[in-house]
Amino acid sequence: MALRSLYVEPEVTPETVDWPALEFHDVFRIHRSGPVETVALRGLDVRIERGEFVAVWGPSGSGKSTFLALAGGLDRPTAGEVRAFGDPLSGLSEAELARYRAHTLAMVFQSDNLWSALSAEENVRVALALADRDEARLRARSALDAFGLARRYAHPVHALSGGEQQRVAIAAAAAREARLVLADEPTGELDSFNERAVLDGFGRLRRDFGSTVVVVSHSDVVARAADRVIEIRDGRAVR
Repeated sequence: MALRSLYVEPEVTPETVDWPALEFHDVFRIHRSGPVETVALRGLDVRIERGEFVAVWGPSGSGKSTFLALAGGLDRPTAGEVRAFGDPLSGLSEAELARYRAHTLAMVFQSDNLWSALSAEENVRVALALADRDEARLRARSALDAFGLARRYAHPVHALSGGEQQRVAIAAAAAREARLVLADEPTGELDSFNERAVLDGFGRLRRDFGSTVVVVSHSDVVARAADRVIEIRDGRAVR
């Protein structure tokens, strides 16, 4: 059975259908250490629609990592509002944020996304268990098949290439039916061949599984692969 046949669209009502996947409204994030203040975001305004593949691009120190932490509910803004699918994240309790990260969101980092001692299939099944998804074996194998990993079910993660590891993480997002996928420099340690394969995987995640994909990067290759680029400099969106 194909993975897509297991997918059940979330209930859509007139009240929720028009909400974008992610919104930042006049967001400031100020980090304080004693008397020293560092302004990471300065009135950031961003709107990402459902089903987009967006690259958030900018140099080091521009505010990209802070943007990612706020979008993932890992941090809270000093001022302004962050919304995911219409829900203000700053209004959620820690338990509600944990549920958001488990059921709505998937995050893909530059490395260390997976349990290295487990196989590719076991890693996807762990992600499914955390998200309370049933039919774990079927979902895991169908997702790995979809991203070209049919021959890697039983391979331990430490025996996979860097590009294959990233595709396992993407397959886990697909198996979990993550509505929003946030990735932090996911191709930063890959050669050009594997970078292309991973970016193709993100494109398929958006196209075939309906996920909104946001990739934070300073790579021009990532920017060209996305539907749209949001450039952040000095904590503001400049395009």
